[in-house]
Amino acid sequence: MAEMTIRPTMKFIYLGYALVILIVVVSVGALERLTLPAEIPSPIRPWIPFLPVLLLLWPLKRHLRNRLTTMTILDDRLRYETGLLGRTTRTILVSKVQDVIVHQHMGQRLFGVGDLSVETAGGSSRETIFNIDRPQEIADLINGHSQKREYPIDPNA
Repeated sequence: MAEMTIRPTMKFIYLGYALVILIVVVSVGALERLTLPAEIPSPIRPWIPFLPVLLLLWPLKRHLRNRLTTMTILDDRLRYETGLLGRTTRTILVSKVQDVIVHQHMGQRLFGVGDLSVETAGGSSRETIFNIDRPQEIADLINGHSQKREYPIDPNA
């Protein structure tokens, strides 16, 4: 099997961008309609140019964190990588996979995403990749690889 890279979904990030744009448009529209006498300085006016930038920091931060988290499924191992400047890479042998758990709350089920956790044998270690598309398919794929490695089929039997 070829290498398969899994990343968190962008659905919620796009939703965040749309929400920020909606808030900015509504805020600018409300401020246009708001008329204050010229002699009374508005405490909001100096912040108006910075409002879109400040609001965009929230989805931008999540977008960056999303793009810097990957799980790569190889034939005999899983590689989980996170980070930008300080990079953390964990390699899990597929034969050591003990349990693969898919967790979906109601909002995730509506969008067809979920959290995938991989537990390994010999310890209480668990790696979780949040908000991935088609989590059950990927869990089944990892389980399939794990069972192939654990119980190889003997062609002479």
